[in-house]
Amino acid sequence: MVHFADSLTFSGRKVLAAWASLPFPAFPGSSLPDTLSAHQQDVPWKLLSSWREQKVSCCFAQSVVLRGVCKERPSSSPGQQQPWTPLHRESPKLLLQQYLHSHFPGAFSTAHVLQQPCDTQPPFPQFFSPLLTRQGFLQDKALAPSSAGPNRDVQSIPVLAALQAWPGLHQLLSGLCQDLRVRNVRRCSSFFTAGVEQEDFQEALEELRTLAQCYETGFGAGESEDEADSD
Repeated sequence: MVHFADSLTFSGRKVLAAWASLPFPAFPGSSLPDTLSAHQQDVPWKLLSSWREQKVSCCFAQSVVLRGVCKERPSSSPGQQQPWTPLHRESPKLLLQQYLHSHFPGAFSTAHVLQQPCDTQPPFPQFFSPLLTRQGFLQDKALAPSSAGPNRDVQSIPVLAALQAWPGLHQLLSGLCQDLRVRNVRRCSSFFTAGVEQEDFQEALEELRTLAQCYETGFGAGESEDEADSD
């Protein structure tokens, strides 16, 4: 994992944000081009960190893995079948790569597509919505079970996961640095009895501040400097 993270971090960056779509929002019978085209306005994955989420509009580098969604599936509902386009002739990996480039132009992006879905049979937690089929695909509300409880019949799901060197990490790291600055660590005797010196602590704070600046994109940079000067 360390070597993998190194391949996505450069220009002084060392931290990545984890995102996931579990399950990936695909309908039975839909092809990968149809599924991706339904999410042209916003990417279909969410931030896994407890940090408040922001809209993903850009990133520096990313690696995305999609599994369990084939290039093409025979449509079980002819009325939902989408018109054939040249994209349906492309490989799933190339389709995902083109999708990433359209949303994050200029970013270093790698894409991987696996046919095998994620197995969710016990002991995997059964917390899925009744709107999912046994294979983890979305179904119409009118066809879903009426029970309000979790769906315990889901055996597998399509999943998308991503690691990103993301500009939003600037605020996360800056916030962590500011929280540490306002604390009086001298009152925490166990902190320094563990072998941490005051100078080492201040040096680590400065390194954290420098790391946060590596994720700036130019927007709000002046505000960040003002906050740092006030400290």
